[in-house]
Amino acid sequence: MPMRVAFLAAECEPWAKTGGLADVVDALARALGRLDGDAIGTPVDVFLPRYRAVPDPVTVESATVLEVPDPRSPSGHSPVTVIDVPAGGYRLRLIDYPAAFDREGFYGDATGDYADNAWRFGLFCRAALEALRADDRPLDLLHLHDWHTGPAAIFRDGRYADDPVIGRAAILMTLHNLAYHGWTTRSSLPQLGLAPGDGIVPAGADGIDLLRAGIERAELVNTVSPGFAAEALTPAFGMGLDGTLREMGDRFVGILNGLDNAVWDPSADPDLAAPYSRANLAGKSTCRADLLTRVGFVSADPGPVIGMIGRLDPQKGFDLLSDAAPALLERGIRLIVQGSGDPALAGPFRALAAANPERVSLIERFDRAMARRIYAGADFFVMPSRFEPCGQGQMIALRYGTPPIVHRTGGLADTVIDETTSPGHGTGFSFQGATVDGLVGACETAVGLHRHGGPAWAGLLGRGMAVDFDWTTGSAPRYLDAYRRAIAIRARRRSAEDV
Repeated sequence: MPMRVAFLAAECEPWAKTGGLADVVDALARALGRLDGDAIGTPVDVFLPRYRAVPDPVTVESATVLEVPDPRSPSGHSPVTVIDVPAGGYRLRLIDYPAAFDREGFYGDATGDYADNAWRFGLFCRAALEALRADDRPLDLLHLHDWHTGPAAIFRDGRYADDPVIGRAAILMTLHNLAYHGWTTRSSLPQLGLAPGDGIVPAGADGIDLLRAGIERAELVNTVSPGFAAEALTPAFGMGLDGTLREMGDRFVGILNGLDNAVWDPSADPDLAAPYSRANLAGKSTCRADLLTRVGFVSADPGPVIGMIGRLDPQKGFDLLSDAAPALLERGIRLIVQGSGDPALAGPFRALAAANPERVSLIERFDRAMARRIYAGADFFVMPSRFEPCGQGQMIALRYGTPPIVHRTGGLADTVIDETTSPGHGTGFSFQGATVDGLVGACETAVGLHRHGGPAWAGLLGRGMAVDFDWTTGSAPRYLDAYRRAIAIRARRRSAEDV
């Protein structure tokens, strides 16, 4: 039987993005719509807040005003507009309520997180559920993404428990980043319409962890790689949720993220100076020269270039690269770093770039086109993440013929085969332990192979570009299987409740 599936997410490329969550939501929704057969009855609905930064849609299918339960409204309800937009394989449903979302940032501003985030995302979840009810069509599964959607699980089992549309729907919750829980203090519980001792929050509780609440209520929970799923069961990587995840037993699984091969294709990427492919790499040297010229490096210099792109966050290991930079520069390596976020992590790169303008470049902004040029033009792509649920940068780098150098953890270990330990079979380089020495050692090994060149180097690039992470052939069918399993679990639970 065909399924009706709805995504709830705080980000979705290209509408609202700070990291990989947005890429996954968009790509998976489109891939599900492309699968053969009748597994999905209609295009997936993707619910997203209409932040100030969300561009105005070119085409709008409909705009519906709904009265949405709102604990902050004197009447108990607020008028929220749901704007339906065709989005190339799925239906984007923007939740438009300016008081909550017409703000400078998605989650906060320069001073920090918004103090009313619990209310904002609680209202988002209520509005999405009310829109699904208003459709008056059966709903099989709610696919919730990260803590922002935890309130939807709470509401399904509370206010909507007996609702014929929402109450019957199964929940799959995907954990993209365990570091953020959506902790809501006791004093902030009214933002969600909750209170200690209300049957949801224990009487003596200090507050509620929205990510944990979603996990506990979901029929099935997954994270975005098998490797990180195993790590998340340990105190070192579980971020305080390892016990809760262990209690899930086999209802907690890892499904590796995919890559949209049509979006990431060096043979057809309009941002590159020249196209190239695995069969014909000639254009890659043009892309390299273009990148080096753009950042002020000597384009004819054969010295190896390492690129890094990401959110300036301690998780990503930017500090490991800045601490390793003096040793790397001594070895003739040049660095191109792009990212935005923590100013403290950007500072060392600013200083390095000021002192070595022809050897270190910092691009301190989110720049889609420049990111693509780095993927194509660098000789190596580094991801020294302290932990990494999956990561897409290394997948893109492989597709663009730029061998990744990664810390052997989580999804990085699942997706990059170390050439050092598997000579002639590797796709990149990895190091054990998030240390400066480990990073420098892996870079030395990688650069040594690059300088040697020949068949060994060509083979490494060819194997990397041959890896297929396509959503449609890989991960999307696994999500369909997870949906079916979650739906079956929900049906059994409801049957048991009716007995």
